[in-house]
Amino acid sequence: MKISYKWLQQFIQTDKTPEELSLILTNIGLEVESLEKVQSVPGGLEGLVIGYVKECVQHPNADRLKVTKVDVGLAEDLQVVCGANNVAAGQKVVVATVNTTVYPTSGEPFKINKSKIRGEVSEGMICAEDEIGLGHDHAGIMVLDSDARVGSPAKEYFKLEDDYMFEIGLTPNRADAASHLGVARDLAAYLKIELKMPDLSGFKTDSNDLIIPVTVEDKDACGRYSSLTISGVTIKESPDWLKDKLNTIGVRPINNVVDVTNYVLHDLGQPLHAFDADEIKGQKVLVKKCAEGTVFQTLDEVERKLSAEDLMICNAEASMCIAGVFGGISSGVKTSTTRIFLESAWFDAVSVRKTSKRHGLKTDASFRFERGTDPDITVIALKRAALLIKEVAGGQISSEISDIYPSPVAPFEVRINFKNVNRLIGKEIAADEIRSTLSGLGINIVAEDADGMLLNVPPFKVDVTREVDIIEEILRIHGYDNVEIPTQIRASLNYSSKPDKEVLQNQVADMLTGNGYLEILSNSLTKSAYSAQPELAVKILNPLSSDLDVMRQSLLYSGLEAVSYNHNRKNADLKLYEFGKVYSIDNGNYKENQRLSVFITGEKQSENWNVKAGNASFYNLKSLVDLVISRLNIKGLSSADTANPDFAYGISYSKGDKSLVDFGSVSKKTLKKLDIASEVFYADFDWDLIIRSVRNNKITYTEVSKFPSVRRDLSMLLNKDITFEQLKQIALKTDKSLLKEVNVFDVYIGDKLPEGKKSYALSFLIQDEEKTLTDKQIESLMQKLILNLGKQAGAEIRK
Repeated sequence: MKISYKWLQQFIQTDKTPEELSLILTNIGLEVESLEKVQSVPGGLEGLVIGYVKECVQHPNADRLKVTKVDVGLAEDLQVVCGANNVAAGQKVVVATVNTTVYPTSGEPFKINKSKIRGEVSEGMICAEDEIGLGHDHAGIMVLDSDARVGSPAKEYFKLEDDYMFEIGLTPNRADAASHLGVARDLAAYLKIELKMPDLSGFKTDSNDLIIPVTVEDKDACGRYSSLTISGVTIKESPDWLKDKLNTIGVRPINNVVDVTNYVLHDLGQPLHAFDADEIKGQKVLVKKCAEGTVFQTLDEVERKLSAEDLMICNAEASMCIAGVFGGISSGVKTSTTRIFLESAWFDAVSVRKTSKRHGLKTDASFRFERGTDPDITVIALKRAALLIKEVAGGQISSEISDIYPSPVAPFEVRINFKNVNRLIGKEIAADEIRSTLSGLGINIVAEDADGMLLNVPPFKVDVTREVDIIEEILRIHGYDNVEIPTQIRASLNYSSKPDKEVLQNQVADMLTGNGYLEILSNSLTKSAYSAQPELAVKILNPLSSDLDVMRQSLLYSGLEAVSYNHNRKNADLKLYEFGKVYSIDNGNYKENQRLSVFITGEKQSENWNVKAGNASFYNLKSLVDLVISRLNIKGLSSADTANPDFAYGISYSKGDKSLVDFGSVSKKTLKKLDIASEVFYADFDWDLIIRSVRNNKITYTEVSKFPSVRRDLSMLLNKDITFEQLKQIALKTDKSLLKEVNVFDVYIGDKLPEGKKSYALSFLIQDEEKTLTDKQIESLMQKLILNLGKQAGAEIRK
């Protein structure tokens, strides 16, 4: 949800900066995911100043150019070469000075440099309207009023002000905050300042020339329906102030009437719909459900078959709108519209949610109706919109307000006990602060005694129905950070089973972080297209969107989305890890499995003058995987090439017959799904299996043996399909007491060897920790190794 900083200030007066408000909003439960500076004109006219043309003469080397002297308030005048026909001495103009970047209406931004034009120095640019993004006119330079102040910023002259946009991650239970009013209400309660509502005192009915009666047939699905008509409107482009407000929060302006309905939606949180009154057949409105299979064409020009459960707004002959979700193609406001019927209703949240899901339609209106809107604000929103429409589109209010509200929604009655408030919050909150907080949030105190309060919670607080909900509201505004940690600590013996899952996870997380890896946390919901086995995917019955319709089967794609996000923002060198669960269903049985994923891409370390740059490789990842396994003290693993199709190549470490970790280079086919061009290395740990495999992850110290070790080397000819891991396992099984290490130190594959052969040189470290080895022991062991390697791997020893 997007909220404008300047728009908020219509409801509250505060000198808090956008950055300070971001922190406050996050602390009171409205998490600000991003804060973005928004300029009504690209570039904000930064670096452009008002100048005065003191001289204007013909360019000596070009008929179509003029050489001007321009006063821009500096110690010396600027010489500017200008090609506009209308430039003349005595004009006040807009000047882009050297090093200024200008943002034209069309085309790419460009920087103004000091240059020579046909032999004459030019120290800036006198600007036309389209050259600085203020319009499309390129007939000549902009000539300003004579009272324009020389040297002042063009931004001041054109009254441009920067705004800031808060991106708030609104949780589903906070429907009351899905508007500027709702966010401002929370801020007013926290800052203990007044919340100002829009002034509606100017509202009045001008005539009763256009009365359109309304009948609500389904009062369960439509609990309140308010409406009025406006005649004599002129549909045109909205004024700049209205377009700027909508553009700031990412809403595309359409026309003045539709823009007003969108404005009020984001202003007060109440969706509205404007109908062309002349398209209402029979001049009456019916709120009802239509027959199953009725065909209805929506604004997106798609014909949809209605369900008998879909609530519709109809005229005497046909449907006009899917209630609370989407309008119809024929009844909306058009450029020819002069009379409108304005709707402000309160629809049942469950009914709208089912209809929205049934037709795959997600709109700003359905987003709010699905979560629950305020039944008490429909008339307020209607008056607000009517006054704004008169302001921007003209016309007269041509009917009284029709308000069908047969069963008014009563406030929730909740009693709170002060002892419960203090017990659940963890500190004593003064009664005065409780009163102030509740009053600021719009919750009315009906009665109070020494033990607690009886409260009336307004219907717009759809999630506040119990005592614990009230306490959460008090804590939210008081501030979680303001609940002090007690000085007294009470402890108990830990009888949890070993190994402790949380302790192990924290140990590995600390180790990864200490090695320069960043932890990420991604959504468990993902696209069905990312499911490796669609038949095993856990589908969401009521998905928020088509991009979040199944539970993830792997951490791979959520991690690659993080990689793609960073790559698109020029952050190419990444080392990431994530602990998370994956989900599947098999024969009706739901399964979840804890995993650890690791990602490496780009340079293996930050660029530095004394360190040679280089891309991360498979072996950087292998080193990390081995480090994790070593830290957890897991023994007895076998390795083989991974069979996972998501890898171009890689290795799988197994415990018994189960894969403990697969790691390697992600396949190009997988990377292409997310438009990632760089190579990405990925490790996928089965964390649940790791927990079961850990016996004792304590770091143990073994005294260095005082008896020397002996190294022996063997060079051997092998078939190309024999792996080092096979040779290593054969060697370790040959002797489990004296043979300490097996390594490969040379590999040769070339035309000097027989077809299908390769040469390995292995080293063997032999040591007896109890006594000094004898030549006889060493020779006996080496003969056994030669015999077993030859018998089991077909190795031919090279002399």
